[in-house]
Amino acid sequence: MPRNCITRETSAKETQTYLWRMEMEAEQGRTEENGRTDAMAREPRSSPCSSLKMFLVALSFAYFAKALSGSYMKSTITQLERRFDIPSYLIGVIDGSFEIGNLLVIAFVSYFGAKLHRPKIIAVGCVLMSIGTFIIALPHFIIGRYEFETSVRWTINSTINPSPCHVGSPADLAQDGELPEVPGRGVSCEGESNLSMWIYVLLGNVLRGIGETPVQPLGISYIDDFTSEENAALYVGCVQTISVVGPVFGYLLGSLCAKIYVDIGFVNMETITITPADARWVGAWWLGYLIAGVITLLSAIPFWFLPRSLPMSGHQGAAPCPPEQTSFIKDPSLLEHKYPADEHASFIEMAKDFIPTLRTLLGNPVYLIYLCVTIIQLNSLIGMVTYKPKYIEQHFRQSASKANFLMGVINIPAVALGMFSGGLLMKRLKLNIMGAARFAFGTSVIGYVLSLFFFAMSCDNAKVAGVTLSYHKMDKISYNEHSVFAACNSNCICSGTDWDPVCGENGITYVSPCLAGCTSSAGTGKNTVFSNCSCVGVAGNFTASTGQCPHRDNCDRMFPYFLALSVITSFIISLGGTPGYMLLIRCIKPQLKSLALGFHALATRTLAGIPAPIYFGAIIDTTCLKWGQKRCGGIGACRIYNTTAYRIAYLGLTLGLRTISFILCIPGFILLRKQLKREERNAIHGALANGGTELEALRKEEFVISNSDQSQRTSDNSTERETRL
Repeated sequence: MPRNCITRETSAKETQTYLWRMEMEAEQGRTEENGRTDAMAREPRSSPCSSLKMFLVALSFAYFAKALSGSYMKSTITQLERRFDIPSYLIGVIDGSFEIGNLLVIAFVSYFGAKLHRPKIIAVGCVLMSIGTFIIALPHFIIGRYEFETSVRWTINSTINPSPCHVGSPADLAQDGELPEVPGRGVSCEGESNLSMWIYVLLGNVLRGIGETPVQPLGISYIDDFTSEENAALYVGCVQTISVVGPVFGYLLGSLCAKIYVDIGFVNMETITITPADARWVGAWWLGYLIAGVITLLSAIPFWFLPRSLPMSGHQGAAPCPPEQTSFIKDPSLLEHKYPADEHASFIEMAKDFIPTLRTLLGNPVYLIYLCVTIIQLNSLIGMVTYKPKYIEQHFRQSASKANFLMGVINIPAVALGMFSGGLLMKRLKLNIMGAARFAFGTSVIGYVLSLFFFAMSCDNAKVAGVTLSYHKMDKISYNEHSVFAACNSNCICSGTDWDPVCGENGITYVSPCLAGCTSSAGTGKNTVFSNCSCVGVAGNFTASTGQCPHRDNCDRMFPYFLALSVITSFIISLGGTPGYMLLIRCIKPQLKSLALGFHALATRTLAGIPAPIYFGAIIDTTCLKWGQKRCGGIGACRIYNTTAYRIAYLGLTLGLRTISFILCIPGFILLRKQLKREERNAIHGALANGGTELEALRKEEFVISNSDQSQRTSDNSTERETRL
């Protein structure tokens, strides 16, 4: 009897061992088969967590690269204006050409790209961005040397400096319509066609916009597909934060290049009579585009090695994830429902489904209201950011290098911190859709109220004789009837169109040494000193030096307050950036997410990104007091603005657009509340309808588990009794 019991026990153990070995061999066979079909499946880098980490890093780098080149473009606005002698509205056209490139392909990339290999499409886009950035820098290498307006360049290598004041009458000059011949500037119009090289900048920016198209909609949707909803806001906020770090380096790069003369290495810097603070100075704008192009090209590399879709959680052979990262991977059925990429639908089938899908998306009233609000707010934001460095230059009389440096070091980090904090707060507070909408609206209103104080931070116009001040009484004059000619320079034949400012001993700036009545000069380059200037003083030997007079008035005291308020408002407004973006993702169905993001980007680029820089620039042009003159005639870049009119136009337009957006938010909240209540009722009805079936399934599951436990206990008791026997 004991032998039989031992035999039965041994037989049971051998059976269990045999079954366990068979199961392990089968599992090993499946693993080897998967390894033969996809050798990379066994590598740690193809695990769900490592692949997701790699994509997050790659997308963050791509966001950084595109943000760097985009911000660098905005930092070179004044440099491009002066180099190509074009007004601000034309610079707005160049800046908006980036959005035109997006407009050409974004709808198709967002819809069809979501069903294809998204990482590789993003990689192709990064390569195109890099090529476009290199094309922007191309005009520098095929255009001639930069020649600026000056009356002292031609005296540099001369032992005797000619008199700036040509004897004659300004009336004779006005009748003849001729300018004094200045050797070294060239009397022909050869090379004037080179100024149209700005078209290369426009075309390069269009190509850069085409390349940037897939990065945002495909990248964000890819992350949201493989992260849990509770972590999606945090990770989107991290990526958006990196995209705001890019402009920090972009503006710093712009600040560095603005200090370097445009033709550095090809001219003798001792012969340059202007400084970076001069309205005619052009920095090495082309150098930054070469650097940005290389960085953008490097950002494309990681995407070539990423999978089309991430492996599912619990996949055999994949590296295990930490508990906090396991929640990244969603259920496979949800992914198949969201993106039917694995169904291998034909292109024609996807094209036929495009119009009905778009109709469904636009039938969502909440999405439409959100779209209108963001379009108006982005008009305000894009116009403000595009011309903010120029506003700092013109209103507070700072150099382009300093303006870009302050934008990069002070303003942009506040935006980055605000966006990251907004995503973190949304996760900590566990805000739903309505909570996110209220949070974004509240921060925008607070920022709006604080922005009203910018109107009080005013600066007086620069003191320029004949432009903002009269020659004799030194009182303010009508800007519409200003004249640079006066009795003190009546004996000189001077051009009223040239801009070659000199600073008199009396602290007043004169448009040119000729208009200052200076009859002699000494020195070379920046050290040139003009003497016997009749307009500077009526008695004695009054002198003037090259460049505008430094104005140390109320602007020096006001500028720090302007910077502090700018940082605070930027931080508060950016707090609502991530919650507002998550509202866009959550207010529509999951399968429409990629198309919604793409169409949102399409609409904002069409109705905000393209027109905003143009009409902002056109309105700013109306405040110009003194235009530069091209060599062959025609208006060039503006040299000096009416700062009061500039401030009212710039700030008034920015805040006026925000006011309109707040009015549209009222019906938006009403529609969002109705939609949430409707979805809640549908969910309750669905739960009640399926309640009986779910309860029955749960009872069956509990019955099976109970029987299994009872059978296991009976088997264990039997084995124990046999062992004792």
